[in-house]
Amino acid sequence: MFDVILNVQGDEPLVAVDALHGAVARVRSGDPIGTAAGDLDRSLAGDPNRVKVVVAAHGRAIYFSRAPIPFHRDNASDVRYHQHVGVYAYTPEALARWVRLAPVPEERWEQLEQLRPLLHGMPIGVALFPGPAAPGVDTADDLRTVATQLTRQLREVSP
Repeated sequence: MFDVILNVQGDEPLVAVDALHGAVARVRSGDPIGTAAGDLDRSLAGDPNRVKVVVAAHGRAIYFSRAPIPFHRDNASDVRYHQHVGVYAYTPEALARWVRLAPVPEERWEQLEQLRPLLHGMPIGVALFPGPAAPGVDTADDLRTVATQLTRQLREVSP
């Protein structure tokens, strides 16, 4: 039996090692579920393909959304956006509980599976890492960008 299960979503081929270590560390420090988020430039906050997460001072998720959250009323200059990365770490018990939970309306509205355990009261620890999240694959443009980056990386390591 394993103490921690790590899941990297298939649309995150360039996921940062910091995100993986951070998600696992959140579980090892007591959260039943761990995930990660990087910085998101304000100009990209309106992109629904970039999932945002609001994180409380204790490092746990408050909410995930495709909308720009938090909302920067009056154009506040100190608003920070965090882009969620599709990586999850769980205790075996938390994963077993998650799959038994009934869907919640917010999960359907946002099309975000992590809202199910969160809104059923399961804490999700969020490891924040500096810098932007690596690009995921949500659109055809994303696929081209990631393919170019992977090709470049392959050329760098090939003799």
